[in-house]
Amino acid sequence: MADTPTPPLPSPPATSQPDPKLDFRIGDEFGTAGRNLPPAGIVLICIAAVAVILGILAFVQRQKPQGTGSIDIINAAEVPDQNMILVALTVTLRNTGQKPLWIHTLKGQLKTSDDRTFDDEAASGVDFERYFQGFPLLKESSQPPLPPETKLLPGAEQKGTVIFSFPVSKQAFDQRKSIALSIQPYDQALPIVLTK
Repeated sequence: MADTPTPPLPSPPATSQPDPKLDFRIGDEFGTAGRNLPPAGIVLICIAAVAVILGILAFVQRQKPQGTGSIDIINAAEVPDQNMILVALTVTLRNTGQKPLWIHTLKGQLKTSDDRTFDDEAASGVDFERYFQGFPLLKESSQPPLPPETKLLPGAEQKGTVIFSFPVSKQAFDQRKSIALSIQPYDQALPIVLTK
């Protein structure tokens, strides 16, 4: 029996389905962007539409000053031998907002013809009589002082005078580019700026 050949082992039966344990492709995951996101064109159109809507809302809802007004009269008097000028601005201020306007600060800004800028805080209303005695020109057509802490109800109008000093000559002041009054309310981000 030693010469008896051993029959070959039968081959395993052919299967029509591949074994899932052996045929694993990581590229077929369903958590990828290619399977879950819409086409790039649609995404870009949606992003553009949202940006346009946000831009329109930002423009419509932007902050605006709560009031308007005008500089009605400018009187200036030079302080002798000091290269300084005192300026009385008589202004009209209107509250165009829906709530009371409380004045926090009043600042003046002078821009000269040679593009130099000078800033000053408004003089105290208590000192007006002293200024008017020393410089009667400032009193012409003036109104009562417009001090900080003034309250304007919605729709109200207030006339008043503010006085500033700037280190320029009368000639430089007369040739100015502009003079501005910046009124900063307490609860507003934007000041009310009156320019002439």
